Amino acid sequence: MTKPKRSKRPPIHMIDSEADLLGDLALAAAERSPQVSAMLLDEMTRAKFYSRERIPADVVVMGATVEFHDAHGSTRSVKLVFPKDADISDGRVSILTPVGAGLIGLREGHSILWPDREGHERELTIVRVRQEVSAP
Repeated sequence: MTKPKRSKRPPIHMIDSEADLLGDLALAAAERSPQVSAMLLDEMTRAKFYSRERIPADVVVMGATVEFHDAHGSTRSVKLVFPKDADISDGRVSILTPVGAGLIGLREGHSILWPDREGHERELTIVRVRQEVSAP
């Protein structure tokens, strides 16, 4: 009997100017958060890179507010931020958390299997993305 194949991971889209910073963050976190560091670096190796002006509007980027739901029926809305700005009680989730690393680069409608903080795999589906408007 063969094992069922895991669904293919969706493509990842990232802003080129954020890539170096995210890579540096992931490497710096490798000792204290090896799993999250590895997940983020892995996602970055699969990414297609765009300039900020050309990134599609429905892609989860740093500073974006993301509404997503999981297979258990929970729906959440969070803002993806750098670690220094994280505050879960205010809905700001760090890129250096499992869900943060899982959300970066996804587009509306995409789903991904991703581990939660307890290591249980959950399917997350992006419902809506609102990117911050950058000042010129």
